[in-house]
Amino acid sequence: MSNHFTNRKSRTSVSIGAHRVLIASTAMLAFISFWRAAAVVLNDMGSSAFYAGAIAEHFVGKTAPWFVLAIMLLSYAVRSVYIESSSMFVRGGVYRVVKEAMGATLAKFSVSALMFDYILTGPISGVSAGLYLTGLLNELLHYAHAKLVLPSNGTAAVFAILVTIYFWWENIKGIPESSEKALRIMYVTTVMVVLMLAWCSYTLWVRGAHLPPWPRLSNLVYSSDALGWLRHTSLPYTVGLIGILIGLGHSVLAMSGEETMAQVYREIEHPKLRNLEKAGFVIFVYSLIFTAGVAFFAVMIIPDAVRSNFFDNPIGGLAMYLVGPLPLRLFFRAFVVVVGVLMLAGAVNTAIVGSNGVLNRVSEDGILPHWFRHPHRRFGTSHRILNLVVGLQILTILLSRGNIFVLGEAYAFGVMWSFALKALAVLVLRYKEPGAREFRVPLNLRLGRIELPLGLGLITVILFALCLINLFTKQVATLSGVAFTIIFFAVFSVSERVTRSHATEHVALDQFNLEPGEDLTPEIVGVRPGNILVMVRNYNTLYNLNAVLDRVDTHAQDVVRAPSPIFDACRIRRVRIDSGTVV
Repeated sequence: MSNHFTNRKSRTSVSIGAHRVLIASTAMLAFISFWRAAAVVLNDMGSSAFYAGAIAEHFVGKTAPWFVLAIMLLSYAVRSVYIESSSMFVRGGVYRVVKEAMGATLAKFSVSALMFDYILTGPISGVSAGLYLTGLLNELLHYAHAKLVLPSNGTAAVFAILVTIYFWWENIKGIPESSEKALRIMYVTTVMVVLMLAWCSYTLWVRGAHLPPWPRLSNLVYSSDALGWLRHTSLPYTVGLIGILIGLGHSVLAMSGEETMAQVYREIEHPKLRNLEKAGFVIFVYSLIFTAGVAFFAVMIIPDAVRSNFFDNPIGGLAMYLVGPLPLRLFFRAFVVVVGVLMLAGAVNTAIVGSNGVLNRVSEDGILPHWFRHPHRRFGTSHRILNLVVGLQILTILLSRGNIFVLGEAYAFGVMWSFALKALAVLVLRYKEPGAREFRVPLNLRLGRIELPLGLGLITVILFALCLINLFTKQVATLSGVAFTIIFFAVFSVSERVTRSHATEHVALDQFNLEPGEDLTPEIVGVRPGNILVMVRNYNTLYNLNAVLDRVDTHAQDVVRAPSPIFDACRIRRVRIDSGTVV
């Protein structure tokens, strides 16, 4: 690589000497198809099929499948909000959109709620995987006439902690995110889903089918912990709308994973927005069939007398009550457990990666000190953020003691408030920045020069209505979620003031680690872990690169130059950004 560059404006040559500059060209960048993008999101969102329906039934009774179905339909509407935000911003996540529309204060609040979502996603997925595995082991011990019975919640909690620690270490090392792995997991999951649909349909054909009771007030059966502070009123029993909102509020955890849409958008191949729409439709159809299908089949096939025994692993229970010989049903249940552990463990990793990315993003804006993004001495990853996130996740598992219902109740807080603020922000931007968009949420009425975004407004109202009903009915979620959000918001606010007071010490540059690839290795390039990425839009104007080289000790850190438009839209194949701030 040449150790000189020319500034064409001044026509002078500047000697860099010992400085090493790596220029990332398009040959090093890779895009993914909408199928792979859908697989990445489904690895997160599809995991809720393993527990969402059972948790909803625990709270509102046998009418739960109808509420899960309604939430899956609502998720498609929420997905359109994410598609519109992605059409305006490459980084179309909650933080970026809320900050642009309503300012930094609400942006910090929204990202605090989103972090609560991510902190809960890992534990609920890990515990659910542990419950499926424990259920299978206890079933096998029972048929082997063994006296040993594993404690469900305790065993699941230990398993979830081990999985979390495993992915913590993998992320510390710099785990490669691969859409190929996600696609392979979805291949295996699709085989399981097809077998389940066929086998459940055959079972219903043999035994007869009876749909779950319709979601009317008379059919709602609230559990003791379903109403929260509303249990002292008659509203849940006399007002139909309140009852419907309560049922939907206890089913919203089936709608997780939407934020991943905004993250994966940057990696989708051209035409990006059109392919994002295709990915969104694939995700909708798949999750509708899988998540809602499991909820309906569980109520229709598993007998009422024993179904509560399988609330912690509904698909496992479903496998045991299908038509067919016992060994075949046990084999299918084992297959379900293998698929569930793969998918749910993947969701644990997604939660860690997502949290890391969000905190790196706010750190870029000077909200968190530069200290948090300091790269690992050996691997170059943002290990301090990873330590914080995983520590909070393990603490959550210990506090919940592996109780899936407690985790499910708390989980809804972060999900709903981040969605509601995102929808409100996109609605505000319709008036704040009324320009043309490649995509708009449907149902827009125009009266002269005034546009009435009826569809977007309705989605926003529904999401805030669910947020409000959850505040009154989910005591654990409200107390823990509000406390967590306030603490994180306070930390962000104080940290931002301290960071800005030392603005001269803050260098808003991305840091990353280089890993060996097929053709390009750190040894060949001569670049060390813990480097500085410099965005350059025009190779004729390298003033910012020159400024960085003037103030950075290149004996301690290497400087990598990359075209910023490419990094905004693409993902590196052989040179991977570990901090999550660019990819």
